[in-house]
Parts: sequence; structure tokens; C-alpha cells
Amino acid sequence: MCKSIITAFLLTISIPFFTLAHGQQEIFEFGTPEQEAIYQTMIKELRCLVCQNQNLADSNAGLAQDLRRKTHEMVVEGKSQGEIAKYMVDRYGEFVLYRPTVSKSTFILWFSPFILLALLIFLSYHFIRKARRRDELFGTPSDEYDEDQLVRVKSLMQDKE
Repeated sequence: MCKSIITAFLLTISIPFFTLAHGQQEIFEFGTPEQEAIYQTMIKELRCLVCQNQNLADSNAGLAQDLRRKTHEMVVEGKSQGEIAKYMVDRYGEFVLYRPTVSKSTFILWFSPFILLALLIFLSYHFIRKARRRDELFGTPSDEYDEDQLVRVKSLMQDKE
């Protein structure tokens, strides 16, 4: 009984230390505020390859920590954002970027929403126009047909034959 109380007490006391160790991120030193701005921008634009839906800034995965460290090194060396992005793409592929470049392999990714929107607009216009033409000829389905409309429909049917 006494052992279980002591164990529970020790676990309760140690919980804050475990959460602090887990949530701790690296602190990097920069020579200029511009370097820090470049670093912050890059870790927000590069994707964690383990988490896949998080950027490097939000991920605590080991690979994300390594990539943040490498990004810091490159920023301190004076590399530009383009050079850092090129290094990451060369090493890990286009997937590492949240906004991939436009190329043959990403053409569908970039332009399919516009193509689908244009197709949707075209089909909507086509069906609306067809429905209006049908309503002009036959009236709307809720209309009661009078004798003049029936004569008109019969004459149109005879013209088609």
C-alpha cells in the first residue's frame, strides 16, 4: 500500500518534466534578424517528411529536428531561400515543399482545379440552355397544357417526321 502511494506520488511529480522534455525545441543563434526571418520562413514552407501534414516548425519528429538544424546551418552560411529549397528538393524530392514548382510532374496538381471549374461552368451552361429550350417548346412541367400548346407540340412532332 505504501509502495503504491509513493509510486503514484513520484509519477505525479515527474509528469511536468516529461512534458517539458517532449515539447522542447532547439534554440538557434543568428547573426542578423534577416537570417532569423529567412530561417522562420523556410521552416514554415518545408514539409516534415515523417508527419506529411505538418511543416518543420510544427513537427517534433527526429527528421524534422535534423532538417531544422540543417536549415539553420545553411542560413548561417549565407545561403538564400532558393538555395536552401533546391538543396532540400535535391535530397528529399519535390514533396518536401508545401508549394511545389510548376513542372511536367506537377502540371495536374496546379491546373486541375481550373480545368475542372471550366468544365463545370461549361456543363452548367449547356444543361441550363437545354432546359430553357425544352421549357420554351413544351412549357414547364407544372404548367397545365391548353389546346394551343398541344397543337404546337403535334405540329413540331410532325415536322420532325
